[in-house]
Amino acid sequence: MKKIFRLTALTAASLVLAGCASVNMDQAVRDTNDSTSTFTQGKLELSRTGQQNQARAKLSSELLAKPLNMDEAVQLALANSPAVQTLLAQSWSDMAQANQTGRIANPVFTFERIRFADELELGRLLSFGLLDLLTLPRRLEISRSQMAQARVQLSANVVEQVTQVRQTWVRAVAAQQSLAYANQVNRSAQASSELAKRMQQVGNFTKLQRVRQQSFYADSAAQLASSQHASTTAREELVRQLGLTDAQAGQLQLPERLPDLPKAPLQAAVVNANAPQQRLDVQIARNQLEMAGKSQGLNLITSLVDVELGVRRDTVFDNAAGTSTPRKGYELGIRLPIFDWGTAKRDAMNAQSLAAANRYESTVRGASSQLRESYSAYRTAYDVARHYRDEIVPLRKIMAEENILRYNGMLIGVFELLANNRDQIASVTAALNAYQQFWLADAALAASMTGKPTALAMASPAAGGEQAAGH
Repeated sequence: MKKIFRLTALTAASLVLAGCASVNMDQAVRDTNDSTSTFTQGKLELSRTGQQNQARAKLSSELLAKPLNMDEAVQLALANSPAVQTLLAQSWSDMAQANQTGRIANPVFTFERIRFADELELGRLLSFGLLDLLTLPRRLEISRSQMAQARVQLSANVVEQVTQVRQTWVRAVAAQQSLAYANQVNRSAQASSELAKRMQQVGNFTKLQRVRQQSFYADSAAQLASSQHASTTAREELVRQLGLTDAQAGQLQLPERLPDLPKAPLQAAVVNANAPQQRLDVQIARNQLEMAGKSQGLNLITSLVDVELGVRRDTVFDNAAGTSTPRKGYELGIRLPIFDWGTAKRDAMNAQSLAAANRYESTVRGASSQLRESYSAYRTAYDVARHYRDEIVPLRKIMAEENILRYNGMLIGVFELLANNRDQIASVTAALNAYQQFWLADAALAASMTGKPTALAMASPAAGGEQAAGH
């Protein structure tokens, strides 16, 4: 009996030590900042105090006082967005639940008081799951694996959130830039339309010539309306990504144009420098496989049998004799696998392990392919944007200048000049779209390099002459 009590005391002590471990969320956030430093710049923080909230509000106000570049937009989202705080709090919850997996159920204390004639019996029973105690080391291993998985998942979620902010910022700035150009085109078309009306009145323009100019103005007005809505939509999407209030949304300022293209694109060797095993998606799949294997061994035992051990101490009082008799012992309860042998549960575990193994293999095989695809989109977008910048737009500008000279010399008519203007407008619009496509691809490539691929549909802008041909 003394050995049983010693075992009980030793087990209780080990349980207390195991239960003392808690989730250090601050350390988890620091680890995430380290692993995703190119995305968070070390600015990720879970706010739990009024002082932290005040610091976040102050930083947000400072950032909103000037036009936001891409990095500042990310910094503002990390400091201001409730969605980011929700992500961190949910990760904290996931880690706490994973930590709970490494603990066992509390022991149960039972007290009985039974009277029979002149006898009074007091029963005391302390019981706990013996199988839980024996499998505690494996439970702790599973718990640690689940917490590691939660940390990697947090990093993946942060990368995804930051990538969304970057791409939304690109769309908002590009839409604003397109709106400014649409306004410029509309004003020019309006002036041309008014001039055509006056020239028709004095007999220098035919009705057809005047109608062509007016049609050009009508088209530009429709395009301006579409650009205004597109700009509003992109801006409001950015407002939501940044988590801005109505007052903050009114303060939001964006640059007039997208950044210039880098002098040179990233080389494939740099993109492929990271080992596939360090990618977040591969780490997540590997952790899932490890947890499935560890859980299968534990669940194989618990699906067959469960054992409960109890230490009993009773005292019987005989009022007639004036004596008390102590009784000591233990109880052992075993769940017998009579009706359920756990075959269905074991089949489910086998299937889960098989799925995890194939998921890991699929992720490893697809990692390099996804990275190559993302790099191809990035490099293609860079080459197209550079081609518009260095070739198409300058050529269209030269053509426009030459046609104006020819028009002033009465070598061409208004129809040719108008067609050239439409070609130039189409080329500039396509160039703006190419710049936007590059910066979207740049953000997607950065996410893919860390192991969080982002779907990106490549635009296929038509040539300026083809667009103009439809008018």
